[in-house]
Amino acid sequence: MDQPPEVIEIPYEQVSLPGYFFRAAPDTARRATVILTGGYDSTVEELYLTNAAAALARGYNVLAVDGPGQGGALIQQHLTLRPDWENVIKPVLDYALTVDPHRIALIGPSLGAHLAPRAASQEHRLAACIAHCGAFDVHAAFLDRLPGPLAASVKHGSRAGERALRALLSFLITKPTAGWALRRGQLVHGVEDPIDFVESLREFTLARRAERISCPTWVCSAEGDEISQSAPELFAAMTCEKEYVRFTAAEGAGDHCEAGARTLYHARSFNWLDQRLQPHIIAPNHPAPAAHNDY
Repeated sequence: MDQPPEVIEIPYEQVSLPGYFFRAAPDTARRATVILTGGYDSTVEELYLTNAAAALARGYNVLAVDGPGQGGALIQQHLTLRPDWENVIKPVLDYALTVDPHRIALIGPSLGAHLAPRAASQEHRLAACIAHCGAFDVHAAFLDRLPGPLAASVKHGSRAGERALRALLSFLITKPTAGWALRRGQLVHGVEDPIDFVESLREFTLARRAERISCPTWVCSAEGDEISQSAPELFAAMTCEKEYVRFTAAEGAGDHCEAGARTLYHARSFNWLDQRLQPHIIAPNHPAPAAHNDY
């Protein structure tokens, strides 16, 4: 790279979160910054291709990290996924305060589109949030993939439904390809029983939290993507400044995270963000507020 990133370790509880800090230019001027958080199967390195390169081209500094359950934080630090992402983003924001404390946005794809709004519901130092192609309620999204009667039984806590689900998952997890997502989910959540994995998903909901988001928030879904079909629920529940975009198959953007038309997604999402964070403006290098070190 012409402008290599700084390899960073952000203090987090008793360990640290691995990440990279990319500057839009080789100077130390204070610029608008985007924090990138990933999804279920994410690594911090792939976030460069997902959003960082596009953000840098527009003049943003970029702070990308692996959170618990992701990349190096999962494999090397043995940190498993947690729903209260505000407690993950807090030390990351503390680090970013030294860049420009008033122009920091959080962007999350896939599961990150659930985690980023969750963080924004409690972390009000964010100036904006972008959530693209995530679920409003992850447990509900899982149930939507089950046969209707089984989903209803599991939803209401039926023992018969649990037995039927256990039999289904026990069969599925043995399949080399079809069972991969289930095995991966157990690893990410740190559980050995597939039923425990399903139960852990109940905590991943934005119900009664979305209305607490105070920063401007941009939400999208893709026409052919089952995972993001509940994105309108997030949009409807929020009371902040907001915008919702639905990408279509006709645009080539109907797949999960607009995989076939990322430049179209970048154009729409960053055009919206540019109006709020104004990355072309370079702030004077006045002292930054002290970071909060009580995490």
